[in-house]
Amino acid sequence: MKRFLLGMVTAAVVLLVAYLFKERKEEETRLEADSALIQTQIANVSKLVVTEGHFTEVLTYTDTQKYFMDWFSFDKKILTVVNADVTISYDLHQITYEIDEQQKKVIIQSLPEAEIKIYPTMKYYDVTQSQMNPFKAEDVQKIEKQVKAMLQKKIATSTLKSNAENRLLTELSHLIFATRAVGWTLEYHNMPIQTADELKMIKP
Repeated sequence: MKRFLLGMVTAAVVLLVAYLFKERKEEETRLEADSALIQTQIANVSKLVVTEGHFTEVLTYTDTQKYFMDWFSFDKKILTVVNADVTISYDLHQITYEIDEQQKKVIIQSLPEAEIKIYPTMKYYDVTQSQMNPFKAEDVQKIEKQVKAMLQKKIATSTLKSNAENRLLTELSHLIFATRAVGWTLEYHNMPIQTADELKMIKP
């Protein structure tokens, strides 16, 4: 009788160990599958997001040279029409993140900064100059510098940058759906991100 009971207990222990081992293997397999799914989704999101805009500006450049205690002055003036294509891009390949399989978390560590590129085309009109104050190469460089500064101000006050940020958030929102679909959470600096509105708090 004792042998029978001992055999029953041993069989029960073996079955329990086998069951627990099977459950653990299934859990590990599911975790690996979930992790692979999320990494695939991150790979799909990791691309170059580009927002394009166009600006047209008119700039009048004037320079005055004075001589003999300002008794004589010689002006040069030029009207510059600027057409500029502008791109704002985010290279999402530069996202750094960590996957915590034990706690089922995707932790975003850093996001790429916006890269702004300006491609101006300038045409010059109404050139006024004199032999004492002619246009030189450095004048063109000054004009280009002023044009760049003017365009940067225009971009900063336009909707182009906010549109680029919205496109970035749209791409990142796919990560929310991917993590929630498998019961994981998305975090940024220990802050859980569960909605698209919360993503606005982590834009670069």
